[in-house]
Amino acid sequence: MHLQNLQHKEIILASRSPRRQQLLQQLGIPFKSEVKDTDESFPDHLKNEQVVLHLALKKAIAFEDALEKENTVIITADTIVVYKEDILNKPVDRDDALKMLTTLSGNMHEVFTGVCIASKEKKEIFFDRSEVYFRAFTREDIEYYVDNFKPFDKAGSYGIQDWFGLTCIDKINGCFYNVMGLPTNKLYQYLKNF
Repeated sequence: MHLQNLQHKEIILASRSPRRQQLLQQLGIPFKSEVKDTDESFPDHLKNEQVVLHLALKKAIAFEDALEKENTVIITADTIVVYKEDILNKPVDRDDALKMLTTLSGNMHEVFTGVCIASKEKKEIFFDRSEVYFRAFTREDIEYYVDNFKPFDKAGSYGIQDWFGLTCIDKINGCFYNVMGLPTNKLYQYLKNF
């Protein structure tokens, strides 16, 4: 592993997201994946980046027992999609997914990801923000996507790395991987200094 300071640490990625797991593998960081069910509610007064920081920290706190071990490092993350101050979570069903994507068509939205790196000694939390610009797309595009790719596990009802991202995005300001669910550049810098 390139990160010498983490050579003898057991790194746990607390996420069932295959995208986050893939990104951590691509960074060349050996880890195991473990998930604890965490209540993902948050106080109403929190704004965008505060929400993802709150949830990433909440997910890390669920691992307090694992953090008792000297050599364990936990990485948690949470991603939200925000359109005009409304947070678009994972869709509850097909209609909800169609509604979200119809709303986002031809518009810019923001993606926030909060990350917490935790050990017995300390916790570091940070976030990243990207702007995503969608072209205007048709009802047929949306129905094709929802019915064939079933984006029900994705905030905002889409995955930037699949058919939708390939065909419907005009441009992105900010980190592409942040939109996938893990701001890899920032994460790498934080891990180097952890």
